[in-house]
Amino acid sequence: MSGERDLDTLRREMAPRLRPETFVYCSFPDFRIPAGLEPICTFREAEGVTAIVEKTQAEWSAVPYVFESHLITLTVHSSLEAVGFLATLAGRLADADIPCNVVAGYHHDHLFVPTHQSQQALTVLASMSASSA
Repeated sequence: MSGERDLDTLRREMAPRLRPETFVYCSFPDFRIPAGLEPICTFREAEGVTAIVEKTQAEWSAVPYVFESHLITLTVHSSLEAVGFLATLAGRLADADIPCNVVAGYHHDHLFVPTHQSQQALTVLASMSASSA
């Protein structure tokens, strides 16, 4: 299955789900992730590996981190070739002054938003979903 591509369907069926854990971003210039860290996501850049991990793991491992965030998963199966979906969401969150870092997985899109704004982000996303119904 390739996922949904229609923008109206994606907005209507996005069904955002908030995870309770606090996640943080860590950078490892030596490209080695310390033992004990179990990232939810990694990305290799020229400057090193970025790892998104639970804050408790980063603190336990005594590694520096930034951007305390909650994860909102859009549970609709979105196509990796869908045009404009994430741009629309990011624009509405930006209008509400909510930073958003997006990770696109094979089945779903995942939004990392500041912990103190996660409920507000859910409200924005819910209003978008309701307005496309």
